[in-house]
Amino acid sequence: MTATHPDPVAAFKEQAAIAAAALVQDGMAVGLGTGSTARFVVAELGRRVREEGLRIKAIPTSSVTEKQAREVGIPLTTFAETPALDIAIDGADEIEPRTLNLIKGLGGALLWEKIVASAASRFVIVADASKYVDHLGAHCPLPVEVIPFGWENAAHKLAALGAQATPRRQRDGSFFLTDEKNLILDCVFGPIINPDALSTALAETVGVVEHGLFLHMATQTITAGPEGLRVLEPQKS
Repeated sequence: MTATHPDPVAAFKEQAAIAAAALVQDGMAVGLGTGSTARFVVAELGRRVREEGLRIKAIPTSSVTEKQAREVGIPLTTFAETPALDIAIDGADEIEPRTLNLIKGLGGALLWEKIVASAASRFVIVADASKYVDHLGAHCPLPVEVIPFGWENAAHKLAALGAQATPRRQRDGSFFLTDEKNLILDCVFGPIINPDALSTALAETVGVVEHGLFLHMATQTITAGPEGLRVLEPQKS
């Protein structure tokens, strides 16, 4: 049952997460996302494991998610044991409703998230309805993961692509480090009209490990808002 939240957005996130968690069936290998909405997915799957005897094995997309999964009793696996996943469920920072192209990575886990998503037969996104945008980059920066050595050079190259690139920092002023001990450059491009071209340019930039454009990957989005649940699949061009 959905808990009562003083924050209505949190309630919407939980509604979407519970609907997505219901897609997981006995025997599945599952990718577990990272972030505020994905936490609800992990919590619900843990409940199903404990109360319904759901038998799954999972690969988390961050050390934070790994810790939560262990706490709620979800059995974990590795890519050495389980190279392919049946489903991955994760959140998103922005969603284009027609294409289901995404920006992800404001939580700093984009590299592991993309690896897990690419290994899954189904990649389901859960979010509150505010994440839909006409063009990616409309409301949030694009996270780009770079290696620490020469990050300034990578930032210079990203600026040449049109980005205002700022290294993400902790509250104490130190650099934010990913689980792979890389840096995140938060890149403000404004609305991204041609995300495929930008994705290619970012991938070709020396020093860039991965970026937060998740293009042509999501198979379904489940969002919740004042109008209720909304389920979308990519529109055929």
